[in-house]
Amino acid sequence: MSYKDLQTCRRFSLFSLSLLFCLSLHAQSNFDAVDQLLKQNQKTLGNFVCLAWKDGKAVYQKQSNPDFTAKAQAPIGAAGNWMTAALVMTFVDEGKLSLDDKVTKYIPMFAKYSKGYITIRNCLTHTSGVRGEAGVRIEMKSKFESTEDMVNSYASKHDIVTNPGTEFFYSEIGPNIVARVLEVVGKKPFDRLMMERIIRPCKMRATTFTSDDGGAINASGGAKSTANDYLNFMIMLMNKGEFEGKRVLSEKAVEEIGTAQFASLPVKSTGPGLSGAKFGLGSFIMDNNTFACPDGYGVVPFFDKCRKFAAILIVEKPEEEKKPLLQSLMSLIGEQMGSCAN
Repeated sequence: MSYKDLQTCRRFSLFSLSLLFCLSLHAQSNFDAVDQLLKQNQKTLGNFVCLAWKDGKAVYQKQSNPDFTAKAQAPIGAAGNWMTAALVMTFVDEGKLSLDDKVTKYIPMFAKYSKGYITIRNCLTHTSGVRGEAGVRIEMKSKFESTEDMVNSYASKHDIVTNPGTEFFYSEIGPNIVARVLEVVGKKPFDRLMMERIIRPCKMRATTFTSDDGGAINASGGAKSTANDYLNFMIMLMNKGEFEGKRVLSEKAVEEIGTAQFASLPVKSTGPGLSGAKFGLGSFIMDNNTFACPDGYGVVPFFDKCRKFAAILIVEKPEEEKKPLLQSLMSLIGEQMGSCAN
């Protein structure tokens, strides 16, 4: 079921200064703790919208500015990694690649620089052994002309510091390598493959990975989306790969995305810093039912497959790290969603 537009927040002119926040008609008073958390973090967040969805409808909305709505496009940074993993799995479903294929099968030059054992699974789980900058930054301008140029630089100029699959180091390297692999397999640019296989089937009309400056596509941190769009993507995952009756991913692919990978490895760079979380394919696993892909800068998408709800916080300008907010928001929203039926 597609996420439907939320009712517009009513404005009260006499109280315009005091009513910075507004709730939709779906919102309920038991979300007061969520309201308070967002209010306390207003200065850090800037303009934001927070949505929660359950049972086919919105149950909560809060936004700090009437002009920044659930339809407004904003950078989502590392939250795009979840979508990249889903795109990979469309090719796995078709038998065109395997998660355990070595990257050199598609990009032979990696073998020249002692990187011949890196697999696609390693790239999706930040266990390639190739070091980049810690974390995944949102880049508005690329210094490379193409994804091929960018990934070739990883092969030739970035050191491999440990064997693949022996430590977790959260960075931009893996997702961008995967993006280039998909271009080779799919014979199309990464953003076009994403459009055809994930964005269009999930009706994410305002979502894109295309670079604004015409440079290399940044699969790890260059996505832009809206709160409405990203909810559609999570609804597809919650529905075991179907969206509005159309199969986007197989049930097996969705299960693999949500399966902990290399869970016992030492962690050298944690990314968004979700305490106690394990890592699946492109996303974090909080427990057996709760999955998230925050970027650490104010974009927090997550869903619970047992209680069947999804929620997202998205900010207009993700500029400062906001790690302490992530788990508090997830916990407070989860408390209002009832217990698991299982």
